[in-house]
Amino acid sequence: MAGGKQTPRQRMINILYLVLLGLIALNVPDNLLDAFKKIADSLDTSSKNVTKDVNDNFSAFEASTLKDQHDRALPIYNRAKAARDIANKLNDDVQALRDLLTKEGGGINPDINDVAQRDNLDISDRLMIQDKRAEVLKKEINDTREQLLAQLKPQDRAGIQLSLNTDDPAPGTGQKKSWEDAYFGEGVPLGATLTNLAKIQTDAKNAQNEVVKKILSEAQKAQVNLDKFDAVAVAPTSYVLLGAPYTADVFLTAYDSKLSPSITVNGSSLTVDAGKGKYSGSTSSVGVHTWSAEISFKDNDGKIQRYTTPQQSYMVAAPSATVSPTKMNVLYIGLPNPLSISAPGVAKEDLRVSMTGGSISGSAGNYTANVSNIGQATVSVSGELTKGKTSFLGSSVFRVKRIPDPKAMFAGKSSGTTSAGNIKGQDRVFAKLDNFEFDARFTVTHFTLLIAKPRQDAVSVSASNAELSAQMHTYLNTITPGTTVVIKDIVAVGPDGTPRGLDSIVLTAN
Repeated sequence: MAGGKQTPRQRMINILYLVLLGLIALNVPDNLLDAFKKIADSLDTSSKNVTKDVNDNFSAFEASTLKDQHDRALPIYNRAKAARDIANKLNDDVQALRDLLTKEGGGINPDINDVAQRDNLDISDRLMIQDKRAEVLKKEINDTREQLLAQLKPQDRAGIQLSLNTDDPAPGTGQKKSWEDAYFGEGVPLGATLTNLAKIQTDAKNAQNEVVKKILSEAQKAQVNLDKFDAVAVAPTSYVLLGAPYTADVFLTAYDSKLSPSITVNGSSLTVDAGKGKYSGSTSSVGVHTWSAEISFKDNDGKIQRYTTPQQSYMVAAPSATVSPTKMNVLYIGLPNPLSISAPGVAKEDLRVSMTGGSISGSAGNYTANVSNIGQATVSVSGELTKGKTSFLGSSVFRVKRIPDPKAMFAGKSSGTTSAGNIKGQDRVFAKLDNFEFDARFTVTHFTLLIAKPRQDAVSVSASNAELSAQMHTYLNTITPGTTVVIKDIVAVGPDGTPRGLDSIVLTAN
């Protein structure tokens, strides 16, 4: 090209000529541009996966640590959110650049699933270098890296290397280039620029993930800060018998009011408030109850520490003033009579129970008495107050009675009227014991069936068990309204084995 003054048209021709030469010399093959697109797609997928990992970490932290140790975990949580927001801003700004470059490059060509002018060598240089967007981007990347590191504690910054980097690349055989010119300047096709921006987004997401994980992990190292003190007195037992010494340990204890340790008693977790667990022992049964608690927490190094309290005991006693229904202290012949026995100040396992006028068996407060003769029976209780020494604690006298007589039933009745069809449908006689506390069953061993129809002679048939015989069914099938059905001579045997004569049943069919 000659020097000297040139017309605008000539200058335009010369420029177009130079551009054409450049395009010919730097022609970018499609397979290389396809590789750039595949790398960009892979980087975008990686960014999405990292974003999901970050969100999952936040969700897990919110559901556990933030909920269980809110006061301690909230500052950590806020720093992690700040780190997330810092990286997200860089990611959003880079995405805005990608959108701008894609629009300038003609948008997405569906035939190649890539930006239409991906081989263009001018758009990146014009928008990123000449318009100084790359310079602004470089500063934002460096600021983001420093802001992310600022969210970490000083001791954690030294051991972390973030992938966000804007160092100038090492010079090759050609001239040394700045970071901006190397990745976005002259000669860089638009497809490569978009891939470079995708890499910056992935680096931002990876840096975000690394910093957020490091921050959230601080909560796993529970900082034990003994900020509260209490005077405590602990006695081996809260129930002392007459003449026995009462002792207690008295000391000063310190605890962390912001720590939420795990405290369990017999495998059940306690509610922890301001570093203290509240235990409520059962008082549903009398006697000595023992318990101990296990406390576990993470120390400053993240190791689980466990401590077990000395065994504690408390006594649940019956009220000191009692009213005994002496006329209701009854044992029944033929039945297993349940008895609950306890003594204040003595564990149920240390009781010794005996009986006159019958036999008794059982342990740990639950016993069964069996008697066979009408009269009285006495239950005596002793206990081991001190190891190896048994003392008499008291006794109770019970009356011994037979089980009450049951009531004979047929067709659901003991007397009265019922339909002829109801009578015909029956097949046995029952003996039921109503309003009795025990499940005592009686079996009918004999009865006589008498059927008296109007203006006809009565017929009578006997049975040696509770079931109606075939002959009885034959007679019953002929009854009509006005027929009287009588079941008499009824004998039943209950748990005590004694035959009982029961009242007759008189029914009138209607």
